[in-house]
Amino acid sequence: MLFDQIARNKRKTWLLLLVFFLLLGLVGYGVGYLWLGSGLGGLILALVIGFIYAVTMIFQSTNVVMAMNGAREVDEQTAPNLYHVVEDMAMVAQIPMPRVFIVDDPSMNAFATGSSPKNAAVAATTGLLAVMNREELEGVIGHEVSHIRNYDIRISTIAVALASAITMLAGMARNMMFWGGGRRRNDDDRNGSSGLEIILLIISLIAIILAPLAATLVQLAISRQREFLADASSVELTRNPQGMINALLKLDN
Repeated sequence: MLFDQIARNKRKTWLLLLVFFLLLGLVGYGVGYLWLGSGLGGLILALVIGFIYAVTMIFQSTNVVMAMNGAREVDEQTAPNLYHVVEDMAMVAQIPMPRVFIVDDPSMNAFATGSSPKNAAVAATTGLLAVMNREELEGVIGHEVSHIRNYDIRISTIAVALASAITMLAGMARNMMFWGGGRRRNDDDRNGSSGLEIILLIISLIAIILAPLAATLVQLAISRQREFLADASSVELTRNPQGMINALLKLDN
């Protein structure tokens, strides 16, 4: 059952990529139709921007995320307890040993990043390490290692990259609208618009307004589903549901 879910996650990577690129293309077409005088030109521009965003995030996600969080990489000598827990969970999950990071932050948090198990990393905050005992830390790290094994990180990375591109294009469109960038296109439409042009105008405006919201909703749905799966996978790795339960109770409090 679990391995079937992992296989489905891999297939959903491509489906998710298609959905987000469709949203991106719709926004790009709207921007091009309203302000560049060519819907096709806007579509091509949007797809190029989305491709660059996705490739950049996929191949540099680990370093970018860790740098953004001010994380420092540790090894067996500098953080033996965390390192050994990550090592144990990776061994049970049968994935390559991820890089291990610590974030100097009093809040309790842990996260994983990397587009595949080969370039993955796991980070924990100093606040989490100070509060969790070994059993609870295994539950938390098992959760993050499960994200890596289940290829959740790749899906999330693609979602974030393309949602960012969609938001950027929509923001550009709103700025152009505020500064009157589409005035000539609107004047032409008023002077002699066909029914098709009016429909395209309405679709373009709706896409620019609603696509960022749609992208966010898709991200939230994906995140919720993957979190439940990672909790179940963590219990499978640790063979200790109580550790995960206690960790969640501490995080909730």
